[in-house]
Amino acid sequence: MTALADTLAELQAATFAASPPATATSYPPERRLTGAALESVLTSGRYATVSTTRPDGRPHCAPSSFSLHGTEIWLPTVAGAVRLRNVRESAYAVVCVTEGVSDTHLAVIAEGPVRVSASPPPGTEVPEWAAAWIVVTIARLLSYAAEGAGVETA
Repeated sequence: MTALADTLAELQAATFAASPPATATSYPPERRLTGAALESVLTSGRYATVSTTRPDGRPHCAPSSFSLHGTEIWLPTVAGAVRLRNVRESAYAVVCVTEGVSDTHLAVIAEGPVRVSASPPPGTEVPEWAAAWIVVTIARLLSYAAEGAGVETA
């Protein structure tokens, strides 16, 4: 296992240890992704939905591409994007990666504080439309995979 996989597994274990019993019921230990599977899902170039909070307290959710760099999720954004305004007001976000349906679905939910960067992450191909990057430092990490999802679970 890589150092990143170990770190992601530790983040997930700490999140579940601090979560209420209802969370453990919703995400049973045997269905949680291993550190290696978490790393695979978060580095594979999938899309995610990103949730932020509007200045008036209402939620905002939008799809985004993303890339993982260590324990940070980098999200490119256009100038004037609602989520960019939101994180400047309330610097916290939730990133949810899902795929599959029914018995083949999986979900990884990462949340944490954010910062905005004018520069892209190192070694990243920059889309011409990207005016800024929202950087989510993973503070909480949850996952679930159905039996037919085809990923390694605990």
